[in-house]
Amino acid sequence: MTIIHRRNLPHIHPTGAIFFVTFRLAGSIPVEVIEQLRAEFEQEERRLKTNLSENALLMERYKIQKKFFGRYDEWLDKMAHGPTHLRDAEIAEIIMQEIRRLDGIRYDMLAYCIMPNHVHLLADFSRFDKNDGKKRLSPLSQALRLIKGRSARYANLKLGHSGKFWQDESYDHFVRNNGELTRILNYIVENPVKAGLAKSWDEWAYIYVAQTVAQA
Repeated sequence: MTIIHRRNLPHIHPTGAIFFVTFRLAGSIPVEVIEQLRAEFEQEERRLKTNLSENALLMERYKIQKKFFGRYDEWLDKMAHGPTHLRDAEIAEIIMQEIRRLDGIRYDMLAYCIMPNHVHLLADFSRFDKNDGKKRLSPLSQALRLIKGRSARYANLKLGHSGKFWQDESYDHFVRNNGELTRILNYIVENPVKAGLAKSWDEWAYIYVAQTVAQA
């Protein structure tokens, strides 16, 4: 079963998939940038619908989604707008604890990377996907709600803040094959290096790769 949600980004949740997820701090990208990216994506999508058959459209839509995610993530890596609370070791530890807490309960965690203003998570839901079509939220959405809800509460307490901690919208992408899994894993671990935060991925304290994935 596929569950599709739409806000600013498309969300396609097949049953029992591996997902690459990126979620970010509230206000970490200017609203006007998000609106521009959304408008450009929709323009590209309309062009594709006009010129392509349904099967070809699926493949090309997938390509433009990756392109626009790249631009979205580049904005986050600039760290030029909004808070960077996840630089704080205590706040980063809160996020890591909440991600780990659901490992083996809601998903099998394959990798994560905590950046100053966003988080990348790679998780396998195949053992835990009990969605029978009656639930309003997909297993991925349920897991994200738990991670973001609890971590926001504890992080705000630690910071002495109130209000929104995480942006409501998250980016998610289901992994289609082993080749793509390898590319995404490399993307995650190289993110601190690409952003100029570390010389090599293993220097970054807020990163994890499951042994089973690292050996694959």
